[in-house]
Amino acid sequence: MTTTDPRPGDAAPGAERDDVVLELDGLDVVFPTDDGPLHAVRGVSYRVHRGEALGIVGESGSGKSVTSLAVMGLLPRTAEVTGSARVLGQEMVGLSDDRISRIRGNTIAMIFQDPLTSLNPVYTVGRQIAEAVRAHRAVGERAARERAVELLRVVGIPLPEQRVNSYPHELSGGMRQRVVIAIAMANDPDVIIADEPTTALDVTVQAQVLEALEAARRETGAALVLITHDLGVIAGHVDRVAVMYAGRIVETGGVDEVFARPRMPYTLGLVGSLPRMDETRHERLTPILGSPPSLLHPPPGCAFAPRCPMAEDRCGQEVPSLRAPADGAAAHTAACHFSERLGDASPADLFRPTAADTAPAADAAAAEAQPEAGTAPDGAGAGPLTGGSGEPLLVAEDLVKNFPVRSKGLLRRRIGDLHAVSGVSLELRAHETLALVGESGCGKSTTARLLLGLIPPTSGSVRHRGTDLAAMGRADLRRLRRDAQLVFQDPFASLDPRMTVFELIAEPLRIHGLFADGGRDRVRGLLRTVGLDPEHGGRYPHEFSGGQRQRIGIARALALRPQVLVLDEPVSALDVSIQAGVVNLLEDLQEEFGLSYLFVSHDLSVVRHIADRVAVMYLGRIVEVATTRGLFGAAAHPYTQALISAIPLPDPPKERARERILITGDVPSPTDPPSGCRFRTRCPKFAGELSESERTRCVEEVPALADRGEGHRTACHYAEALHLV
Repeated sequence: MTTTDPRPGDAAPGAERDDVVLELDGLDVVFPTDDGPLHAVRGVSYRVHRGEALGIVGESGSGKSVTSLAVMGLLPRTAEVTGSARVLGQEMVGLSDDRISRIRGNTIAMIFQDPLTSLNPVYTVGRQIAEAVRAHRAVGERAARERAVELLRVVGIPLPEQRVNSYPHELSGGMRQRVVIAIAMANDPDVIIADEPTTALDVTVQAQVLEALEAARRETGAALVLITHDLGVIAGHVDRVAVMYAGRIVETGGVDEVFARPRMPYTLGLVGSLPRMDETRHERLTPILGSPPSLLHPPPGCAFAPRCPMAEDRCGQEVPSLRAPADGAAAHTAACHFSERLGDASPADLFRPTAADTAPAADAAAAEAQPEAGTAPDGAGAGPLTGGSGEPLLVAEDLVKNFPVRSKGLLRRRIGDLHAVSGVSLELRAHETLALVGESGCGKSTTARLLLGLIPPTSGSVRHRGTDLAAMGRADLRRLRRDAQLVFQDPFASLDPRMTVFELIAEPLRIHGLFADGGRDRVRGLLRTVGLDPEHGGRYPHEFSGGQRQRIGIARALALRPQVLVLDEPVSALDVSIQAGVVNLLEDLQEEFGLSYLFVSHDLSVVRHIADRVAVMYLGRIVEVATTRGLFGAAAHPYTQALISAIPLPDPPKERARERILITGDVPSPTDPPSGCRFRTRCPKFAGELSESERTRCVEEVPALADRGEGHRTACHYAEALHLV
């Protein structure tokens, strides 16, 4: 097992120490800033043994990545690094660039979060892998190239003899990440540090990359330090876990023990913030209220005390040390003065919000934000979260959207079409949450924009309350904008940084001539409704956290009192504790105002928690539609089954025992989609279970979206229901 120890000097001598490949002792990192020193890492100590895996988790800004960059010697020269970081006994802190370069890539290697910025765009991937080999081995070009082909094969890239000549931009995101893994394992390192290696990837590609990472460990025998915010990934791929908060390790132990009985309130809060794929929908998630402290001025005592329901005076004065609670295993340590009090408490027991926390607005503010009489859908304010039987608000029939593909050069001729959306039909009902899920590039966001009339369809129709958008004049489209609003994935990119929050929320009211009629009070009420202080309306977007900025985006979308919100990946960029608060807010707003949501997402855990119905898209087509219960209880399309199978569970025993349905290869180009069933080129059933005549049917005949009963429709010739969670 990977072991960690808050006091490395107390480690057992002899053989145990010979087995340690990476050892940190009191590592501190300080960045000088104009506002003073920023203490990014504070006294981090841990050990990793040969062939074992340590997972490091925590919110953004907790110091996870900075710790590993300090070990690799990759921090800027202005950073002040103290303490000790040893790789196979070799001290890394203070080492010269020349000496550390001999170790980096040879004894210890790192996999970065964004592979596109890690790879040189002007060199082939084969040359870059070969370069890593030749930097530490006296081999010729031919041998290095053969090694590159071998490594590409190990990490699961198809046709490695051909792909070795590809440039990074010619590969998908998952393939690029596997190339980076191949570079990391080029010289059989003793330690591999993987910094958020799957964060920007679809779940199916994430599963492939994690398999490649496991193959790298088997091939090299390396120890692994896996940095991630995804507790499901941690549950299935590490031996021990270290939880970081405000630059410190606050809990560490065996992964089963930490997940089963967290001894630090922060860890318990992280577990409670997660929507679970293996659980039916419950009332609310349990977010951790508040925000991490500023590391420019770390608070005295326990850094988590301002957010901790268990905090007492001692917590604000005395820094708790990592220790084993009296009721726990010796190897399970937590930095909490009152670990024993947690007992078997659930996240809801500890982080149950008070009435003041949950009230989205005062009565006056709620009245200000309520839809006007006569404009809300029937039953607004009383719509159940599990609704979906109301009247259709938006109806799409056979939507097609093709974008022209043009040649390069001065005379840009049209040489083809990109088939973004191909024959999509769906409806969004009053008081319903319809989730649209699928991999990146499948057409989800394009479909959402077609439904809002933001882009014209190539063919097909969209009706809003029975009126075709194509027949609407400018005045009618203006009314549609009031009835249907869009919340973007990246709130920072969608908010004008030069406008205050008050101005941003007031802008839609001014555009539609509504601000003069109590607009100032309405903006203040909206800020209260989304859980923000109206007194902060004079601040700018950069002065708020990511979760707060997303709340600002939601308040802006609500300003015109719409009936429909289209939510395009609204929580994908947020930490899990902040995500939980935004998901709860969306549920509260739907119940209070009778809203309908089109929820675009690739995170099926969140979808299972919030959605009433789910539509699964693949390469521009809907391949399965069902109620949430029906889809997760009996997924019938092989693609849906692969998506559900790829979502990791934050439960180590369950995650290790699951059988995966892995799909290989990449999504085909939408400029030249496959004939017949578009999923057949990646379908496990097509590859291994069907007869020749059945495969011929998949190649030649487009499967219809057939009804399997109770509104469950599947576009597969040989659909077979499976219960996967």
